[in-house]
Amino acid sequence: MTATSSDCGGYDYSDAGLNASHVYLIPAVVKILSTLNSTKEEKRIFELGCGNGSVSNELTKGGFEITGVDPSPDGVRNAKEHYPHLKIFSGSAYDDLAHRYGKFPIVLSLEVVEHLYFPRKFAAVVSDLLLPGGTAIISTPYHGSWKNLALSLTGKMDDHFTALWDYGHIKFWSMSTLRTLLKEMGFEDISFVRIGRIPMLAKSMIAIARKPQQ
Repeated sequence: MTATSSDCGGYDYSDAGLNASHVYLIPAVVKILSTLNSTKEEKRIFELGCGNGSVSNELTKGGFEITGVDPSPDGVRNAKEHYPHLKIFSGSAYDDLAHRYGKFPIVLSLEVVEHLYFPRKFAAVVSDLLLPGGTAIISTPYHGSWKNLALSLTGKMDDHFTALWDYGHIKFWSMSTLRTLLKEMGFEDISFVRIGRIPMLAKSMIAIARKPQQ
């Protein structure tokens, strides 16, 4: 089966503002970025699934140069209108993005992989976008045994799995399964940060993985 842009999910963005998840996602990403080298070259980030550009805009305040793509026409339109300094384009996690935009020391993808039918294609595109030795920073809602038990006991399973949400979550990742995906694509030094609430009930997790120097 061939992956297409329509498989990436779709959103209607009514504005260019941040959303509730960014309250805990952005500080965590900024902290991770602060641990990486900060030369001019390493300040370049490709954001895969940049939405309305609001996260990219926040990161430019730290001196980062952002290039990003998103399949949502509304998202790209809002980004271009409100953040003209950003390099935001229409595109998906299944496109040959490295051929179009080149390679980067950092690829960032926040809350995207849980929406995709073809996560291996996504991971391959992330790898292709990275320079040798580059870093992937990928977030997704956290799932683990204790959290799933708590959801069940409190009657929150339906709210959490959002079956009635068009273009909603179709993959439910644990640290184990996301680590397996990244290892399959050859990533090394894979680590995780859980964010939002206490770790065992975290809202999201962020995987940090390095592409080998080759």
